[in-house]
Amino acid sequence: MTSGAGAATRPGRARLEEDERISARQALALYARALRYVGPFRLRFAGKLAITLASLFPPLLLPWPVKIVIDHVIEGLPIGGTPTPLPFFVRPLLEALAGSSAFDLLLWMLGLQLALLLAIGAFGSSARENDRADAWLAQGQDTATQTENAASAGFSFLGGLLGLLDFRFTMRLTQALNHHYRSRLFERIQALPMASFGDERVGDAVFRVMYDTPAITDVCYRLLLTPLAAPCGILLSAGVLALLFPGAPGLVLAALALIPLSFLATLPFAGGIRRRGEGSRRAGAATTASIEEGMANLLAVQSLGQGEREKRRVGRDSETGFGAHRALLRVGLGTFLAGLLPGAVLAGWVFLQVVDGVIAGRLSLGDFTLLFTYFLQTAYYAVELGALWIRLQEDAPGLHRVFFLMDQPAERDRPGARPVCGVREGVRYEDVAFDWPDGTPGLRGISFEARVGTVCALVGPAGAGKTTLASLLPRFLAPSSGCIRLDGVDVAELELASLRRQIAFVFQETVLFEGTVAENIRLGRPDASDADIRHAARVAGAHEFVERLPLGYDTPLGRGGGKLSVGQKQRLSIARALVREAPILILDEPTSALDPETERRLVETLREACRDRLVLVIAHRLSTVRAADQILFLQDGRVAERGSPSELLARPGGAYRRFVELQSRGAAAA
Repeated sequence: MTSGAGAATRPGRARLEEDERISARQALALYARALRYVGPFRLRFAGKLAITLASLFPPLLLPWPVKIVIDHVIEGLPIGGTPTPLPFFVRPLLEALAGSSAFDLLLWMLGLQLALLLAIGAFGSSARENDRADAWLAQGQDTATQTENAASAGFSFLGGLLGLLDFRFTMRLTQALNHHYRSRLFERIQALPMASFGDERVGDAVFRVMYDTPAITDVCYRLLLTPLAAPCGILLSAGVLALLFPGAPGLVLAALALIPLSFLATLPFAGGIRRRGEGSRRAGAATTASIEEGMANLLAVQSLGQGEREKRRVGRDSETGFGAHRALLRVGLGTFLAGLLPGAVLAGWVFLQVVDGVIAGRLSLGDFTLLFTYFLQTAYYAVELGALWIRLQEDAPGLHRVFFLMDQPAERDRPGARPVCGVREGVRYEDVAFDWPDGTPGLRGISFEARVGTVCALVGPAGAGKTTLASLLPRFLAPSSGCIRLDGVDVAELELASLRRQIAFVFQETVLFEGTVAENIRLGRPDASDADIRHAARVAGAHEFVERLPLGYDTPLGRGGGKLSVGQKQRLSIARALVREAPILILDEPTSALDPETERRLVETLREACRDRLVLVIAHRLSTVRAADQILFLQDGRVAERGSPSELLARPGGAYRRFVELQSRGAAAA
């Protein structure tokens, strides 16, 4: 699709169901693209990296109080009397405690443990005793509820006071990144052509905005933290291990061997995790879409007595979603077991080596704790590095679904597009044709002119192309051939935003937003005064019923204006268009839900409004189109007749006349 305005706005179905599987190369491209979103937060990510690197040092102290208690309190060995040399970071402390009694040593070590517990939330040498600052909401076994946690995740490799500060910093960074990512996606959706979601379920797009976007945080944290923090952690732990036990290099090599072993053992599962992850997200999106459709059409479901059917439909989609996530968990469990096996074998070998050293007298009982702890720390960092690729796989489908939607062609202006500064003459359609994306013809050979100061009515049977023809003017759709000129200039050459500022469009399906009456009317012109709002409401026949509402114009309407009747909603929609004061007013069935008196007043208003505007009306009711200066009678996508109401009625056997006679007979029979 070209970058031209016409091509950019051509209708196209946003094909949200991607068929292709994500290859390893595509996954790498997705991760690289995700990292670009770190740009606005690079300083904060640098701060997170600095905190993470700093958190690698406190765990080096954790096994020493335990070793000192075992060797110098329980065993009664003098300080410096063990085979293990003292590293630089504990030597000053132990030299200061030399000669202390066992009880004094015990008190000092308890104080050190309490200090570590307060500062980093950890004590002892076991990983189970090392707290981490994090917080999670209750979640289920499905992608949606689990990603709610990821969207606001805060975590720290430490606990205690330092971990709490790190946690709060990380949580704010996570939320800021997700907000930026979600906002960009929503902005992109808003820029898509009007027809993009015409035959798609909106729930899928909602799922992508809410539940696919959090994949970015996990990817960015892992790619930015793990490749730097894990090697530094390995250097620290393995370095201390080599310093303390120079005669046991095999232990360091055993820990480092977990890097390739973790990668190779889990590599065969990477494709399966991506596929199952994609399936889980699609199934979750289907459930969201089903619920959204059911809620949006609740009245129709209840009126037709299909509540039980809808319940079964949503239930099937929900069960499919949970089943898809269970399939993902099964692959994840297999991956975990495959990676656990070589780690368990190496840990068992190291355990036997250390026990053998203790029995042979080369190591003290305290050295056993020390050595095994540093081995586990080194192994942990090695596994984190080796398993990095497999842990990124579950996030690839989420990124793929988001970027797929972002890559849909958006509405764009052509280079050198001209701004629109008012409408002086009018609109001219020149041999306009329009085809739908599947090739179905919509319009053929449409040519007519409508000038400012006139009312032009589009009349014809349902499906004749009336709304399609009107939608071409603000470029909601683009013609397949021919052109539409505004004051002699092809609308494809005009700036889209400024073009649409000249047009107020009242759609056939009334759309109101959650807010007050005044806020809904003012939506068309945010700077409209209260007097402007009330005048537009009077013209649209809405002022009387608005005044009867509990708070008048300050009455909240609720979701979709649910507190109002269909006719009241339509009148507010017309008032919103009128307050905009645009030079072109397009009304799609503006009187379909109005009573005769309100319709009469609106028709009179249209005549008054067209003095300085072009009014384009799509209508079936004759009482509305009689006020038109020109009627276009459309049939099968073509203009069958054109003229004033009196001219068309004077044609014996004419299409418009038959249309009028049919309505008249129907009204008489009623």
